[in-house]
Amino acid sequence: MNLLTVLSTTILLSTVNGSSQSDTQTQNDTSHFSQTTKYPLPNVGNVAAHDPNILRHDGAYWLFKGGVHLPMYKASSMSGPWTQLGTVLDGDSIIPKQNSSRPWAPTAIEWNDTFYCFYSISKAGSRDSAIGVATSTTQLDPGSWTDHGALINTGQGNGSDTAPYTDSNAIDPAFIEEQTTGQPFLLYGSYWHGIYLVPLDADLLSVKAPGQPNATTTNLVYQPDGKVKPVEGSFMSYREPYYYLWFSHGKCCGFDNGFPAKGKEYSIRVGRSQDVRGPFVDKDGHQLIDGGGTVVYGSNHGSVYAPGGVGVLSGTDGDSDVLYYHYLNTSIGFKDTDAQLGWNYLKYQDGWPVAHSGDNSTGTSESSGGTVRPSYLLHILAFITWGYLWLPSW
Repeated sequence: MNLLTVLSTTILLSTVNGSSQSDTQTQNDTSHFSQTTKYPLPNVGNVAAHDPNILRHDGAYWLFKGGVHLPMYKASSMSGPWTQLGTVLDGDSIIPKQNSSRPWAPTAIEWNDTFYCFYSISKAGSRDSAIGVATSTTQLDPGSWTDHGALINTGQGNGSDTAPYTDSNAIDPAFIEEQTTGQPFLLYGSYWHGIYLVPLDADLLSVKAPGQPNATTTNLVYQPDGKVKPVEGSFMSYREPYYYLWFSHGKCCGFDNGFPAKGKEYSIRVGRSQDVRGPFVDKDGHQLIDGGGTVVYGSNHGSVYAPGGVGVLSGTDGDSDVLYYHYLNTSIGFKDTDAQLGWNYLKYQDGWPVAHSGDNSTGTSESSGGTVRPSYLLHILAFITWGYLWLPSW
């Protein structure tokens, strides 16, 4: 018992020392981490996810994320607990490109009694990319999906030698339906010439008018200035009378190798238009095609870093819309695999979305005390063990 006491006390002391040093190095580092309180702390999703996508179906939440064969999860609430069900794909994507075993940035939807999962295949830092699609006509369960391969290619592959695929990067797919006509559209794009909108055929398995993509495709977001053009990860939502075009701006990842200048990391931005094809403008009237974009959510409180990979769930039964994203918790780490699911409710002020915690929030907030960091959890467990072992001798 004396040995156990010594061990538990050692754990306690090392936990306290370790957590204190880590917090000092991160949250108090004003050179890299914004201390602003302009944005609310996230409600915690309690799952690691980079570029998350969430579909609400049959009273449950289904989460899709990039990774080997596209992992999928299910939960009864946005805050979990999330149960991993398996993967969308049974094996590697049938798209003959590099990294076919690890698709990126999926978007899952339900359309005309069929589930679709759009995904990206790419080599990091390259335009040799493709957007593929898988479908399920039964349920969202693993094993029920059929991989149909590439919708569009850039760099190499069928159609990649035709504009706008000659100037764009086929990753980060998203979906929107035009409200008046029901026309389905695919959004895609990253860096290079920005974000595009492409009309799809009714079965969503091919691009409309594939022989003339330049005549039907619209460039929605572009960063004209600078050698690096860090816009990607688009998502479009609708709240009458506006379409809202969301995107991530800045450096997304690789932070375990160093940090960019403060403010150059990911942030979540938006513009709006009454036409799905734009032009989209920000709150100051600047067009997104000319580098505009209103920041809705960025790094904050010294603990939330580089939020992005954005999506929006439309509110039901009078509930607010939900903004969800990934972010890095500075007390956890900065590897891409450390990215956490976070979310906030949205209010609209003069038609512009604002992130807030909200009275109708059911999730645990980083600031609510309900989320215990790993270091503090060990601290508490060690203290309980220490007290328990000493109790018989009192």
